[in-house]
Amino acid sequence: MFARLHSLSAASRDTFWRSLKALGATRIVIALVLLLYFGAGHLRLTQELTVQVCLAYLLTALALQALASRWRRQFMLQLMSQVACDLTCISLLYIVGGGMRSGLAILYLFPLAGCAILAPLLLALFSASLATLFMLGYTIYEAISSGDSPVMQAGLYGIAWFAVVLVVNRMAARLIGQEELAAQRGIEIGVQQAVNRLVIAHSADGILVVGADGVIHMSNPAAQQMLGGTALVLNGAALQPLTAAYESWRADPSQSSAFITVKPYADAEQEEVTAAWSARRDVPLHLKLRFAAAETAGLDVERNVIFLEDVTSIEEKAQQLKLASMGRLTASIAHEVRNPLSAIGHANSLLEEDLQAPVHKRLLKIIGDNVARVNRMVEDILKLSRKAQSHHDPMELESFLKELKAEFDETHRLDSKILCLGGMREVTVRFDPLHLREVVLNLLNNAVRYASGTPASIRVFVVHGAGRPLELHVQDDGPGISPQVRAHLFEPFYTTSSKGTGLGLYLARELCLNNDAMLDYEHRFDAGLDEGGARKSSGRFVITFARFA
Repeated sequence: MFARLHSLSAASRDTFWRSLKALGATRIVIALVLLLYFGAGHLRLTQELTVQVCLAYLLTALALQALASRWRRQFMLQLMSQVACDLTCISLLYIVGGGMRSGLAILYLFPLAGCAILAPLLLALFSASLATLFMLGYTIYEAISSGDSPVMQAGLYGIAWFAVVLVVNRMAARLIGQEELAAQRGIEIGVQQAVNRLVIAHSADGILVVGADGVIHMSNPAAQQMLGGTALVLNGAALQPLTAAYESWRADPSQSSAFITVKPYADAEQEEVTAAWSARRDVPLHLKLRFAAAETAGLDVERNVIFLEDVTSIEEKAQQLKLASMGRLTASIAHEVRNPLSAIGHANSLLEEDLQAPVHKRLLKIIGDNVARVNRMVEDILKLSRKAQSHHDPMELESFLKELKAEFDETHRLDSKILCLGGMREVTVRFDPLHLREVVLNLLNNAVRYASGTPASIRVFVVHGAGRPLELHVQDDGPGISPQVRAHLFEPFYTTSSKGTGLGLYLARELCLNNDAMLDYEHRFDAGLDEGGARKSSGRFVITFARFA
């Protein structure tokens, strides 16, 4: 059954030593019971000799137990020494007690069963054969001496001992083999778990293990850094987009990926929790989510995995790859656009001297204004290519937006109720007025293309709370932007319109960056359901202004 003890695992070797000590403890109990039993004079035999044998058995059992507890060496030698002690003491008691008639033959079962459990089969059978030969020999001696001795009973005891040793040894071998296999499997699982923890801990992508109730059971350091700390439930304001995307995936598992924007500073309960949170709580995170369900069939538990990928760096790399084309474009604009604009502006000035009719003056003014606007746009593109940074005086946002609304309504001939301003109050921002005008007009022009045209279908409102930067939201009631388009929304030259150049949103974001601001697109799920029974969703562009010192 066992080749050598040291070939087994550490767990199996510990089991052997514990079993040996349990066997020693049982020996002490048996010796003590025998001493009390014989000391009370329950057998008619030489009382003093019997008590002395029991006392010697007890003292030897204590010594062997102390040796096994303090010296974990030579396991097989200690085991066979204990078995030899048992066989010797029990044989002496068997002789003193009167042989087979004393009933002490049953005591041989204890050391033989212990030997069958802890020793190889050959040694266990050898011990059984020694006990059987002794009993048969002494019984035959009694039969010759007195003529009355149950030799048949002694033979049956021997057969029973061999059967018990064989059965117990085979059962023990099977159990020890299963324990060894379980120990090996435990080691393999432990190694695999250690590797998994290492891989998860050093993964650049965030990993969340989430239950059906939204409780996060595990998160790796990357996910904690992205989300600004360890959240136990997906119910914070900062994680609302993540919660909505997770619930949407559970409702429709075919949508296995999503793009969201998480603003850590929007959750006041989690602010200042960690140093990492404080360092980047003003930075919106653009995350790509991938959902996967763990195979837990039959375990009566649901576990889902959310992979978080920060796509900000990917977007930056994609933009860097296109900046070379942007450089060629700006060079072309400088030579091919500015010269015609100068000619148009000069011709417009000459016409103003000759045409004095009111209608002509109005048309010439429109030409001049648009020439100046295009020329300023060219200058802005050239500044972007040179990454020019400038600092501007503060401006009043409320008066600026009101003037811009009146101009936009007049230019597009819109009803004054279609474009609504909200959250207006006296707030001051540091932003170049012409740059902000270009950014907001770009967003409003896109909103007009997709809005329904009903009252309040386009909303521009200010959001400002304690401990968070000032935000300007531009929202319409259109169908929103699909996840596939959102992934490339601010890339230069990317457009879904045949008439577009793909530079509008890119230039708008770059203008915001040059003014220490940030332009993002947020996709949110609103309360309630639409006519088709699906959750209402809305998209909005958000300009986050720099903090005003």
